[in-house]
Amino acid sequence: MDAHPTWTPLSGAPRRVALEVLLDGPLARSELSRRLGLSPGSLTRLTRPLVDSGLLVELAPVEATLGRPTRPLAVVPSSHHFVGVKLTGDHAYGAVTDLRATVVVAEDTALTATDPDAVVDVVTDLVRRLVSRLADARPGAGVTGLGVSLGGHVADQTTVTHASHLGWDDVPLAARLGRATGLRTVVENDVVALTEATHWFGEGHGSDRFALVTIGAGIGYGLVVHDSAVTSPEAGHSLLSHFPVAPAGPPGPCGHHGCATSMLTIGSLVSRAAERLGRPVTYDQLLDLAAAGDPPARALVDESGAALGRMLAAVANLTMPERIVLGGEGVRLATVAHDALLAGLRSERDPHTAVPRIELQSPELALWARGAAVVAIQAFVLGKEDTAEVTR
Repeated sequence: MDAHPTWTPLSGAPRRVALEVLLDGPLARSELSRRLGLSPGSLTRLTRPLVDSGLLVELAPVEATLGRPTRPLAVVPSSHHFVGVKLTGDHAYGAVTDLRATVVVAEDTALTATDPDAVVDVVTDLVRRLVSRLADARPGAGVTGLGVSLGGHVADQTTVTHASHLGWDDVPLAARLGRATGLRTVVENDVVALTEATHWFGEGHGSDRFALVTIGAGIGYGLVVHDSAVTSPEAGHSLLSHFPVAPAGPPGPCGHHGCATSMLTIGSLVSRAAERLGRPVTYDQLLDLAAAGDPPARALVDESGAALGRMLAAVANLTMPERIVLGGEGVRLATVAHDALLAGLRSERDPHTAVPRIELQSPELALWARGAAVVAIQAFVLGKEDTAEVTR
């Protein structure tokens, strides 16, 4: 495959310079000096090799308030490209992004089997096709790295220790895909990867603290505090799935009554809708019926909307985020059940508190593939061993 021959993560002061420009650029050298506490001479010395390598570029001069015009520094997004792949139980969703996580090409493919050998073969073929499409879209462009995300627990961004939807335990996925594709590969839990993408390039960018909640096949939760993602060895164990949101609600697969899984996941809602409506419906059909005023559908969707509001209230009460980003393929529930969601949220909040700022993410699964690519971007910029660190 057409890959860059080396993966050389930055370190020390050059890494800090590149990270500031990547996330917040273009930036004038004077602003970089202020942010990083570096003298103008030191900053010039540090940025010269970054410009020479093509990672940074000097833009046209901009008139300064005082003194000479400045030449802001910016990254060259097309200087590096990354493949991201999100694995579900039956599909692999892939995307190629540039250094700023803008999707250049994307496609998906079915998983006909879930054993590791079969999945590695499917992902390798998908990566090959994506790299070929990138070459057509941007002649001469190569790929720097591969990121893969999936629901489950991942250790050291290399080994899938447990992924129930794939039937995996202790699969060294990064090493196997690295050998198969020839690309430096990192693997991460899908919600962790999406949280990092939201933090660096999405709705959470610029926020000192925010929470990400996803609803869909499962329930996901990520947290950024003091501009750094909160990490834990337990990430990937779906901890929020067991959170009680409706004491009188139906039992979830874990046996907990009224847990987030039983009230908010797509599978649970579709199953409950079939019982109440007397016929099978898809998730979108259920929401369409509720939006049109069908009484049983409206009641079910509002119950779940109120439960979602109570869960968001708990997130706001316990972590006090500046904003909550709500995403996942089931996020349309928040729109159709908007009033019930707000009522549930207010019911669990002190009346003197404000309604937290809630931003909705796109439900497209390509967004999760982009999150996987961001993990690879972080590994390139920060160094694989430091991908959880964002020193701003």
